[in-house]
Amino acid sequence: LVDNEMEDFIRQLEHQISRLAGVLSLEKMITASGGKLFATNGEKADFQTTLKKCKEVGGSIATPRNPGENDAILYFVKKFNAYAYLGIKESLIPSDFQFLDGTQLSYTNWHLSEPSGKGEE
Repeated sequence: LVDNEMEDFIRQLEHQISRLAGVLSLEKMITASGGKLFATNGEKADFQTTLKKCKEVGGSIATPRNPGENDAILYFVKKFNAYAYLGIKESLIPSDFQFLDGTQLSYTNWHLSEPSGKGEE
């Protein structure tokens, strides 16, 4: 009986999550790529505030690792006509960028001479 109750509870949660994702998708505040969800609240903020907000909701700042994820981020850039912060930083070596945890980037799709580290990429 306990297993049936747990399965029913899990189905209810899955249904609620699916409905919430649907609403957010309709509002164009969420998109998905490769099993990852990319979301925004549509507000402008500085990098530190963005990083903090992402952590508060159990997420992380977007870090594109393939063309599909890059397109998911670009979706919001175009929708809001604004730059998006990425979860990357310049390493101690000038013009060498890495993920915030210090690991090397495995995917880039930048214009020639970008990023320049000037915050205008």
